[in-house]
Amino acid sequence: MSLIGNIIKGVLGVIGALTQQQTNGLSKWGTLEAPIFPQFLTNNPLPAGFPWGFLTAAGSNPYTEAPNTGVIRNYDFTVTRGQIAPDGYQQSVILVNGQYPGPQIEANWGDVIQVTIHNKITGPEEGTAFHWHGMLQKETPWYDGVPGVQQCPIAPGDSFTYQFRASLYGTSWYHSHYSAQYAGGLLGPMIIYGPKSPGVKYDIDLGPVFISDWFHREYDDIVADTLRPGGNPRPAADNNLINGKMNFDCSTKAPGDNTKCTNDAGLSRFKFTTGKTHRLRLINAGADALQRFSIDGHTMTVIENDYVSIKPYTTNVVTLGIGQRTDVLVTANVGKSNSAFWMRSNISTLCSAAKQPNALAAIYYDQADTSKAPTSTAWNVPDPGTCANDDLATTVPTYPIAVKTPSTTQTYNIGFFVNSTGSFLWTLDGTSFRANYNQPVLLQADKGNFTFPAEWNVKNFGSNSTIRVVINNHSPASHPMHLHGHNMQILSEGPGDYDGTTIINPSNPQRRDVQMVRANGHFVFQYDADNPGVWPFHCHIAWHVSGGLYAHFMERPDDISKKSQIPYIMQQTCVDWEAYSNRDVVDQIDSGV
Repeated sequence: MSLIGNIIKGVLGVIGALTQQQTNGLSKWGTLEAPIFPQFLTNNPLPAGFPWGFLTAAGSNPYTEAPNTGVIRNYDFTVTRGQIAPDGYQQSVILVNGQYPGPQIEANWGDVIQVTIHNKITGPEEGTAFHWHGMLQKETPWYDGVPGVQQCPIAPGDSFTYQFRASLYGTSWYHSHYSAQYAGGLLGPMIIYGPKSPGVKYDIDLGPVFISDWFHREYDDIVADTLRPGGNPRPAADNNLINGKMNFDCSTKAPGDNTKCTNDAGLSRFKFTTGKTHRLRLINAGADALQRFSIDGHTMTVIENDYVSIKPYTTNVVTLGIGQRTDVLVTANVGKSNSAFWMRSNISTLCSAAKQPNALAAIYYDQADTSKAPTSTAWNVPDPGTCANDDLATTVPTYPIAVKTPSTTQTYNIGFFVNSTGSFLWTLDGTSFRANYNQPVLLQADKGNFTFPAEWNVKNFGSNSTIRVVINNHSPASHPMHLHGHNMQILSEGPGDYDGTTIINPSNPQRRDVQMVRANGHFVFQYDADNPGVWPFHCHIAWHVSGGLYAHFMERPDDISKKSQIPYIMQQTCVDWEAYSNRDVVDQIDSGV
């Protein structure tokens, strides 16, 4: 019997052999007790009946008309290391408030989010830094959360407070940007409530659905293995999780591995209400793998990609690269009220390496027996093997923004090489990036210093107003490419190098903050330089960015030092980090981010 066959056989009774605390700490994700989410938060002013007043998805520019609600949402996160077994294999995981996945952040469009981080990681100690994925940080470019870029790491034992406006709305996640630390568990969901696209209606918001590959080894051990001379640059995931849960066949442990392992640890479970339409907020929070998500028998209506509302379209399978989010609507009208169905997320083994690629979760209609496994059959939708997102012609933003004539166009190639010591490294425009934790680029620019070491890979776009970037991927791997500080207009993607002319839907191209570029393919994007700062552009595969697939996009440098008014507390992170690193040597074996 196949590995997934063994796992399904083991879940004929879906109730896990381990408690929720043993698998996920204090988290409720993946349980029938997980929270249901509102249409918006109401403990705040409601002009015209909504927190955002008269603003609409179709009629309000999300980049220039974000409301200022005057509301501050406060959160307090303590980061620790703990022993849990998300799939039955017990391991050390980095937890947020004792949880994996971490607790949600909720806000309305235009609220200010304030999060205090307490770094209590021990055994061993580590620095950390939190990135608020997809947030533009227009008023606060110093709170983007990347060490060596906007701040120094938060030192062990120290605390730091981030504060930024929720200037976009939709679904996202927060995660560590310190080395590959988020692959060890440091992540959680963000839900920003905002106006709906015309025609979008649903009854129940079930909230985040994390789909994530899972590795049993410590993240820093994997990084070390990918970068050592003759190492493996393509580590295989041990499992695949939905909302932090899946079963693992403990008989497949490596010979000599004596780690405690429990079969049939337990799967995630969701409750559907018969006849009602449910919103699911899909988030690929893995370290490496491209995911293909589906629900047996149910067609999904896609309403949002990343922080961008789109004109709804239907599909049976949603493809998500690392860091990407897709919000879907699913109506419980396929079976009777006692029906149950499998939710599936399969790692594309044509694009990513995995020992056990198929994740399962159970969906129960309201009268179903939640102790029994579903018996439904998967959609027959073969993996095309392109390692690409849905066709750009299909994904049309609700609010239209036409393509402008760029003031500059730059072409960068993705590549790789083996250095003189035998380590495999990734490059962007011929450079393999490495951060200096003690000298954040933004803080250097604030002092008027615009001369940087080559390994920092700073692309200074000067005073250009509209920037077009062509990425030609001269590597045999696909890459989910993420730009901080902006939503990219995706003008073209496909096989081979860019032809120099093709633009898909020039009157209103897809916008998002992560875009897949296929192996030996290209993608072209454009953005307005309306956000002075230093913005990372990188592959979101943890092992690729650790290996140097990263650049800084410096935007309107004159305005950084003239107008930014960077708070003194940012420099204090460097004073504190220097004091720590002078006391305990920090072994930065990778790019650092």
